[in-house]
Amino acid sequence: MNPYSVDNYQRPLLETPDGEDKVLMHSCCAPCAAEVMEAVHASGIKQTVFFYNPNIHPIEEYEIRKNENKRFCDKLGIEFIDADYDKDNWFERIKGLEDEPERGARCTVCFDMRFERTALYAAENNFDLITSTLGISRWKNMEQINDCGVRAANRYDDVRYWTFNWRKKGGAQRMIEISKREEFYQQEYCGCVYSLRDTNRWRQENGRDRIKRNIKFYGHDKPE
Repeated sequence: MNPYSVDNYQRPLLETPDGEDKVLMHSCCAPCAAEVMEAVHASGIKQTVFFYNPNIHPIEEYEIRKNENKRFCDKLGIEFIDADYDKDNWFERIKGLEDEPERGARCTVCFDMRFERTALYAAENNFDLITSTLGISRWKNMEQINDCGVRAANRYDDVRYWTFNWRKKGGAQRMIEISKREEFYQQEYCGCVYSLRDTNRWRQENGRDRIKRNIKFYGHDKPE
C-alpha cells in the first residue's frame, strides 16, 4: 500500500511562510494544479487561481486548458481569474530565443513574464503571497521556477513568493491520480509553439504521429 496515494494520504495542514491566510495561485493547467489546489484547500487557506499563460499555442489549445482548470475550480468553489490571452506580448518577449531548449533561457523569460503579471495582480488586489503550480511537474526545473517567482515578487514590498515543494511526499504521483479521477485533458507538450514544434519533430523522428488536440484525456481518449 502506498501511503502517499490519494486514498491513503493524510494531508498535513500547510503553513504559509508568514502565516498568510490567502494565496494567489498562478496555474498553468488543471493536471498540474489539482493536487496543489486540493492541498491548499484542505489546509483552510483561501486561494484564488490566476490563469495567465500567453505561451500556450494555438488558441484552441489555450481554451481547452483554461476551461479544464476552470472546471476544477468550480468544483471546489475556488475563484478563477482569467487574465486573458496576451500572446503578442509573449512572442515579443521570446524573440531571439526560439531555438533554446526546454528548461533553457526561453523558459526563464516565459516564467518571468507570467509571474510578473501574477505579482502585479497580487500587489493591486491585496494579496501578500503568490505561488505557482508549475513546479509540481517533473518536466520542469523547480529551482528555475522558484528563482523566477521570487524575482517577480521582489518587485513589490508586500508580495512574497511561496517556494513550497509540491512534488514531495507523493505530490507528483497524486497529481496523476487526481488527473485520472477527474479525466482531465492530457496535453502532450509544454504549451508554446516551440515545444509543439520540437515535440512533433521528435515524434516524426521516432515514427510516431504528430500531436492531435482535444483527443487524449486521462483515463480515456475521445473518438477522432
